[in-house]
Amino acid sequence: MSGATPDRRPPAHVREADWRRAVELVQDAGQVALVCHVAPDGDALGSMLGLGLALRRAGKRVTASFGDRRFAVPRLLRFLPGQDLLVAPARYPAEPELMISFDVPTVDRLGLLAPNAGKARELIVVDHHPSNTGFGSVCLVDAAAASTSVLVEELLDRLGLPVDRDIATCLYTGLVTDTGSFRHASTTPAVHEMAARLVATGLRTDEIARELWDRSPFAYLKVLGAALDRVTLDERAAGGLGMVWTFVPRADRAAHRLPYDECEGIIDVIRRIDEPDVAVVLKEDDEGAWQVSTRSKGGVDVGRACTAMGGGGHVRAAGFTSHDPPEETIARFAALLAPST
Repeated sequence: MSGATPDRRPPAHVREADWRRAVELVQDAGQVALVCHVAPDGDALGSMLGLGLALRRAGKRVTASFGDRRFAVPRLLRFLPGQDLLVAPARYPAEPELMISFDVPTVDRLGLLAPNAGKARELIVVDHHPSNTGFGSVCLVDAAAASTSVLVEELLDRLGLPVDRDIATCLYTGLVTDTGSFRHASTTPAVHEMAARLVATGLRTDEIARELWDRSPFAYLKVLGAALDRVTLDERAAGGLGMVWTFVPRADRAAHRLPYDECEGIIDVIRRIDEPDVAVVLKEDDEGAWQVSTRSKGGVDVGRACTAMGGGGHVRAAGFTSHDPPEETIARFAALLAPST
């Protein structure tokens, strides 16, 4: 265990006792079971695989998974190293000796693996969501951290484990996705300092950017076009700050054979509109549930509204799941919106 190096600024909102306990548990464990949230994004999967690679190279037996019924890595993230660590939920340890979750604010976001978490001897929660419920026996949770990968880098440093190019690729993916390619307000000097450390390992930032943002199948344009055709602007929503929203039924995707995970980028198109503060996209998944992504320019705390809807997230980016039709879902969500004070 090396301790934090002098030029680093470790996350400030995690208790030192929790860092010490987490390091102790990892060092003592022979086998470690890692898990991230369902429908993993770059921060969830990148953080999990980054730590998994480091632990395996340190001699630990490592298993990693996420609790989706349709267990598949999103196409945009298939470039990440370490995917040989992944196993389907059915092959995940039923009662892990040590389980570590990544980017998971609530137990239900573990999907099929929530029961495994309940039977784990120890559960370390690594997360940066303000809506985190504090589950787990050890909480490495800092809502001020730009990404979960920030906390993972700190844990690796405290464990004395080196970060090579593969691990750095995973952690950089988490950092760059959750900061919106360094565009969000969470992009602090410390974020750029971390990015510099990771880039110094030799990773290719241009290749990562292409995989994450500059690739889509032709079918995506067809589905995006339909979503744009039904977009609605409600200028009275959110106390007059306005909301723009649209939805993507699975029938649209089926017509063009577009997988669900290819629709993630639609919210980034919708939120560019000048007039409203809030942007919302509802995407019907393969089971018929509506996965709702929300964004705010800062005038509205969408994380609070999404938490009230059974989900969670951040002030400017959050989400939830709904089983009601889009119009009913939007009506309930809009009733919860209020300008930030």
